[in-house]
Amino acid sequence: MSSVLLLASAVIATAPQPAPVPSAPRAATVAAPRQDVPCADSCPADPAIAANAPAIAPVDPAQASHLASFGGFELSANAALATQYRYRGTNLSGERIAVQAGLDLDHSSGFYAGLWGSQINNSTTGYGNVELDIYAGYTFPLIEGVTADVGVIAYTFPDAPVGDLNFVELYSSLTATLGPASAKLGVAWDPGTNGFAFGGFVRDNLYVQGDVSVGIPRTALTLKGHLGYTDGTRRFATNNGAFDWSIGASYTVFGPVTASLEYVDNEADVLFAPTNPNSANVVGKISVNF
Repeated sequence: MSSVLLLASAVIATAPQPAPVPSAPRAATVAAPRQDVPCADSCPADPAIAANAPAIAPVDPAQASHLASFGGFELSANAALATQYRYRGTNLSGERIAVQAGLDLDHSSGFYAGLWGSQINNSTTGYGNVELDIYAGYTFPLIEGVTADVGVIAYTFPDAPVGDLNFVELYSSLTATLGPASAKLGVAWDPGTNGFAFGGFVRDNLYVQGDVSVGIPRTALTLKGHLGYTDGTRRFATNNGAFDWSIGASYTVFGPVTASLEYVDNEADVLFAPTNPNSANVVGKISVNF
């Protein structure tokens, strides 16, 4: 039974979506990214917490099953269907179901690199219909039960209709784990002046996030919560900072297959637009690691 609890908590905890942070990207991540850098959380997106992976951020490769192992390297992959792709609380896929997938290469030394992609909605973002995140970093233990993660993630939009809309973030995080519970504090910074900026408002972007998860004893269920704050251009509304948050649960259906359900919101509502990508919604996701 302890293996079930460890598998359930691993799906959600570890930066970063990006998912894209993801993610996020180690999503943040988000996703993503490695945010949550995917994405996602993550994710990203922060990948430090796979459950925030897009829909919020990319899946943490350290917690995925492995396709192959060779010379200290481990190759893993992940795929998902999400009712929405949420990047730091913002809906980037509109009313479409988002198809997402990632490929990760980890080394026993702690270095890692990967790719993560998701469908997005050009009518919502103006960034085309595909997001592709490329990330690399290094994770290492600080003390017993505490790990650190540092890295860089590039958010790219291969079919963007106009201009160079790609941007890069530097990210880092600390994750503390005790039994089936974990808590993470992460930060991602884009020093550039591009990104989701409107009305000519351009500057760097700072994202700070906190994530918690706890596995329920004697079950395959894990509860999770997320709080993030964006200060800069990575927003769809207002020139001020904006909070985003989520609360939900993930369930290990069998083997590498996980289902999750989250309530996601972003305070920066878009009031004078056909749709509000920051409106609150319930996001469902089915993911598989292999």
